Amino acid sequence: MKKTISFAVIHFTVAFSIAYILTGDILIGSLIAMIEPMVNTVAFYFHEQTWQRPTLTSSRFSAPHYKTISFAVLHFSVAFGVVYLLTGDIVIGSIMAMIEPAINTLAYYFHERIWQRHTTPTKDSTWFDHLSCKH
Repeated sequence: MKKTISFAVIHFTVAFSIAYILTGDILIGSLIAMIEPMVNTVAFYFHEQTWQRPTLTSSRFSAPHYKTISFAVLHFSVAFGVVYLLTGDIVIGSIMAMIEPAINTLAYYFHERIWQRHTTPTKDSTWFDHLSCKH
């Protein structure tokens, strides 16, 4: 859950910034920034649950770039749908769907890399763990 919350904070910040720039309206920008990341945060949670299945974690698809691609497709779809429903404007929905997920996809990739670095034991830590006393 910590991972989901940390990504949600990044996502809310990016969504509000871009929505406000595109609409020039703080209310619509705020609504987009609240609803779109909430929907994507729920999607992110289920995306992570799917990717934790043993068949995926032990396959060649467990690399961060495969997870990033699958989340990007999901994210583009959600972004367009939410923005279009809130603005009624296909152009703003399309622009938001291209810009916001692209920036968040990059953020997701680096978030995933950092998260894996902190949760995956390194060879050095494994070696050290064998030498340490386990009382």
